Amino acid sequence: MTTAGRKTLVPAAPAIRDEEIDEQKLDGAMQAMRAEGLALQQRDASVRAVALQLGYQLPADATDPDLIQRDIAANMRRSVEACLEVGRGLRVLKEACEHGSFMARLEVLGIEASVARRFMETATKFAKRATSHVLAAAGSQSKLFELLILDDEQIEELELTGQTGELKLDDVATMSVKELRAALREQRAETDATRRVLADKNAAMDKLRAQIKRIETAPRDMVQLELQKEATAIMQDALGAIRGGVRQALIKLRAHGDGSTRDDVFCAGLVGQLAHELQLLREEFRLPDVSNAAELELAAEVEQWAD
Repeated sequence: MTTAGRKTLVPAAPAIRDEEIDEQKLDGAMQAMRAEGLALQQRDASVRAVALQLGYQLPADATDPDLIQRDIAANMRRSVEACLEVGRGLRVLKEACEHGSFMARLEVLGIEASVARRFMETATKFAKRATSHVLAAAGSQSKLFELLILDDEQIEELELTGQTGELKLDDVATMSVKELRAALREQRAETDATRRVLADKNAAMDKLRAQIKRIETAPRDMVQLELQKEATAIMQDALGAIRGGVRQALIKLRAHGDGSTRDDVFCAGLVGQLAHELQLLREEFRLPDVSNAAELELAAEVEQWAD
């Protein structure tokens, strides 16, 4: 309510003490510092664990990404053998970086992502064992990258014996990068082929064991029937090869020949070899000759059974 010549006084809001504001800010700042400190401790422990695993000496025993990056740059300026140290450093740097910042640091170092990956793969592969002879024979970063194609067992064999397969340690030292790449690809192809042969052999042996076990437990009549079916299938394959492959070969020989006696003798030799092998089988197992239907009754039984 106003009176003449006087203004109404509005009650003032209760004042917030400066002590309360400072305490709130201080509490929030302390919580943020504790969270940041915990994250730094976890990252520091993780970086040191990776460095210890790879045998990487942290610069000044610090996990600071800037120091690690400078150490990598220094190693890159040294001899080629230091590429392992570069790989170890890159792996530790990746662990030390926050998510998404590793690629930016690779750009600063001038290292493409694919090359950095090969550096790290090399460090991981060759850090597992003493490979001084292999590293000395490689002599260059490019050759060392090429050796990544070898399995751990092949690298260990190359280090201990000086040779794995057809690849010798002395050859690694004298080959060019291109020659080494070709030799390693050939070595890899031979290794893969050997593994496939062993796998096929093991599969065939497993199949044979299963067949033997089935034969041992099956009734005699059933076993005989299975063996007859198997023999018939083999005979059908042989007939297919004669009627298809051998006949087509004879047709081509006749078509491209000059009709001389020499061509006829050659073709007759092919057919004669087949006939000879069949005759040997008849003699070995004392089988009657039913090819010309001389024994009509037996021939009819054979044909009926084959059908």
